[in-house]
Amino acid sequence: MNKAKSSLSDPVCPLPELCQTVQQNCHIADARYAADYTLCIYLLKMREFYRWEHNLPFSSALDNEAVGIWLRSRETHWEDLETVEFSPLTIETQNFNPFDTDDINQALEPHGLVYSGGLGLKSKPHFFLGKLHNRHEVDGYTVYISDNEFARDLAAPPAMTLDRTIFVRRESLKRLVWEKLEEWRWNRPENAMARAIAHYDFAANLDTALDAMTENELNSALLHEIGEVEAGHYLGEEWEQMLAELPHSKTEIMLRALRDHLADAISTLPRLLEQEHTPSLHFYFANLSSMRKHLYPSLHKAYQQWHESKDVRPLQNQVNRGRDHWQSMADNALELYRQQGHEARHAIESLLEDSRL
Repeated sequence: MNKAKSSLSDPVCPLPELCQTVQQNCHIADARYAADYTLCIYLLKMREFYRWEHNLPFSSALDNEAVGIWLRSRETHWEDLETVEFSPLTIETQNFNPFDTDDINQALEPHGLVYSGGLGLKSKPHFFLGKLHNRHEVDGYTVYISDNEFARDLAAPPAMTLDRTIFVRRESLKRLVWEKLEEWRWNRPENAMARAIAHYDFAANLDTALDAMTENELNSALLHEIGEVEAGHYLGEEWEQMLAELPHSKTEIMLRALRDHLADAISTLPRLLEQEHTPSLHFYFANLSSMRKHLYPSLHKAYQQWHESKDVRPLQNQVNRGRDHWQSMADNALELYRQQGHEARHAIESLLEDSRL
């Protein structure tokens, strides 16, 4: 049950005891928070977690009976872990708090590993340990790009930020790209995803095309994380307090979509347009959530104009307009929150509905 995971291309974890401890901490986090997902999302995530844990290729069909047996066993294991505390990590006789990410990564550098331990949405702990693919500096940020992952929890975000350190998880991103590809294949609509896929030769060699698409989207994931940090600096701690008082509501979903739009207007879209990276622009618009499309229909209209005319100026103008708009809407939402506290939910929802761009 607690055996450290081995990856397909690098089957041996160089520090097996550390891998097992990190994976155990991942199980503890999942034991506490996995029930927060809706049933549909939970089952989808568990199926992909099964694929990862059993080293199955993306093209392999999953055995539903085997997945069901594994899932019941995992849930039983989680029941035993709900009250267990996170374990310290030991690296060459030195013990570390599992949230001391900077110190842990300094100790892991000679071993070619990268680690992250932090809090995500709703203060849910996230841990992962992977093979270090690259470490570099971008715009004042330290960027770690991981490759094969030896330990992870149920939620495996492709990118995460701690202070001014950004972690981009290549294996998790590749899994996300694969899931989006599979979703598109169900009906094969002529849409932005089809245009993104058309830039890669999936018919000739699925694995090579998937690797190439993942490599390109590493850049987009990094740009979005930079935008998230910059948006966070603008919004401040009061924004997070507001979200904490509006949980599990349409208003919370709208505010998170607003922040994503602001982050992408600050960093992701300006840089992708500057780089003229057509496949990533198509992939970006293919993956906008329903709420983001609802709040910002003119952005998709500008994308369609760019696709049809190849003239990037309308899209650039819309991105510039969007940055000012979402900053203003964020300011207005915060002002309503200051005036009304958690009672501001309906006023904020009306504000954003009436201010769709």
